[in-house]
Amino acid sequence: MTSDEQTPKIQVDTDWKAEAQAEKERLARQEAEREEQGGNEAPGELPPADFKGLIGLLASQAIMGLGAYTDPKSGGVVIDLVGSKFAIDLLAVIEEKTKGNLDEAETTELGQILTELRSRFVQVADAVAKQQANTAAAGPLDPTKGTGKGVIETP
Repeated sequence: MTSDEQTPKIQVDTDWKAEAQAEKERLARQEAEREEQGGNEAPGELPPADFKGLIGLLASQAIMGLGAYTDPKSGGVVIDLVGSKFAIDLLAVIEEKTKGNLDEAETTELGQILTELRSRFVQVADAVAKQQANTAAAGPLDPTKGTGKGVIETP
């Protein structure tokens, strides 16, 4: 066996540079299209980690606790006043601790979100209190009459 037979032969693909350049151009076009559409992230991608995202996450937590979804088993609206109040209180802490450090748009948005969430919290808390008072006055629900469907439930 000669030394030429032992040395592996390297085969050069002359098209790899063209393929790499075409892929780079395709990705650049996709990024440009995404930016034109307002910066929407592609499916499966996370939004940017920024102040607006933090506020949105906490606001979503509060909204979920105020009845944004139903329990698939009972069909009733799920209310978590304690969790919702905690998320609203966290937003208030952020508002207090960032006072003077936010731009005008961020300050306005945070204030509007807090005002809306606090208003909804009061409305939902009143509805829960009324529902609990009615339930206590009427006695236990009769599941055979379907009266438990669609009622506000507290965990």
